[in-house]
Amino acid sequence: MTTVSKHRTGVSSSYADNPPREAVVGSEASASRPGLVLLYAPNFHQFHAAYPFQVTEVTLGRDPQNGVAIPEQAVSRQHSRISLRDGKWIISDLGSRNGTMVGGRFIHEVELEPNDEIRIGDAIFKFVREGAERFVGYRMDGQVAGERKAGLLAELIGGAQMDQIAADIERIAPTELSSVVLGETGTGKEVVARGLHRLSGRKGSLQAINCAAIPPNLLESELFGYRRGAFSGADRDKPGLIKLADGGTLFLDEIGDMPLDAQAKLLRVLQSREVFPLGATTAERVDIRVVCATHRDLYQYVREGKFRGDLFARLNEHVVRLPPLRERKEDVYQLALAFGARYGRPDIRFTFSFVVALLHYDWPFNVRELESCIKRGVALTEGAPLDTQHLPDAIAEHMKGYGDRTRQPEPTLPPATELPPTAERVDEIVSRRAAPTEEELRELLTRHKGNIAAVGRELGKERMQVHRWLKKYGIDLEAYR
Repeated sequence: MTTVSKHRTGVSSSYADNPPREAVVGSEASASRPGLVLLYAPNFHQFHAAYPFQVTEVTLGRDPQNGVAIPEQAVSRQHSRISLRDGKWIISDLGSRNGTMVGGRFIHEVELEPNDEIRIGDAIFKFVREGAERFVGYRMDGQVAGERKAGLLAELIGGAQMDQIAADIERIAPTELSSVVLGETGTGKEVVARGLHRLSGRKGSLQAINCAAIPPNLLESELFGYRRGAFSGADRDKPGLIKLADGGTLFLDEIGDMPLDAQAKLLRVLQSREVFPLGATTAERVDIRVVCATHRDLYQYVREGKFRGDLFARLNEHVVRLPPLRERKEDVYQLALAFGARYGRPDIRFTFSFVVALLHYDWPFNVRELESCIKRGVALTEGAPLDTQHLPDAIAEHMKGYGDRTRQPEPTLPPATELPPTAERVDEIVSRRAAPTEEELRELLTRHKGNIAAVGRELGKERMQVHRWLKKYGIDLEAYR
């Protein structure tokens, strides 16, 4: 795996040497600010990694006097404007030659949502409502201005968000705290567990089990072990994973799927530090550190009686939350480079169109899916740059219609003086722009059996926006699949 440089980057461009008038660059002490984070540009060395806003109106364009100066000939001198109106951040195209895109669509004026993908010329940014200053020192290729917060956990590849998570893991790894790793499928929960064990200093081994992959009637014997004669077919003693992890770490993946009976027995082990193999008459002492992971909402499971609250309290001494890849697309290019190196292409290159597709796709299976994409591309090429013909079918399908000017654009926001819309106009706005209610969203999920793409098509929204609504309403997508 490639490592990230810790030295200060040498950027020679005047764009990088002179901070924009309307951006705060490198101010860790400043208040949490909205702004833009660079996802990709072919000449990214001439850009800042992020552009925090310190005013409520920022212009974007080729002229260096703009708040966000974009050094590209395809960009108009004054291309777009981002302004705060009634608590909403609005982006407006200023009659540019090549247009402004948000979420793969050309727009005239539209409200920005967190993590919206903005393309101006060949520069692609994401919008953040707060914390833009955190991204300033982290360039999209992995270079860092100054020192990273984490120095030991190189397995977690990424910029500001992953550096903070890695630093937290390094701090708690040597302790005895049990940890819960929360994140969607493919976000790297097992990578975190292995990193916690490696940095813990514990001399025993790491023992891992996927609670969702083993039938309930076999899970207990796998965890607790058994004695010869405990049941039909038990012709020898078998130590369970808990005993094998003695002195080390027990990693319980997908613990949200553990049966309630097994949860009760695990709680007794954690309280007494003793394990009773099936058929045993005496307990065996164990010294284990527990790390568990799940993509389930354990807080909701506790409320619904699907997970024991006392066990959750025992395990929940430290929480690691891994963001889905769609919420950290500033790491996509760096991850793609790392995966290229992992599969024999340390000099891997990508066409601009290929990178655009990677950034526009929402990655429902997260880093694991991106790794498969790059691995496949490496297998299909002989030293040539990865291009759109090397994209998996799901991404190629998602890119259909990207930037198509024949598609109906997002509705222009009405001026404040406009009369209230008619009922028909309200229906149109709701169907094309407004958020559905929780009940409406649940009904759509039920109808489409949890298919986010289908829900997005019906609402006229990208999958990322549907995921935002799921998070807002606290909806567990797995309950509909």
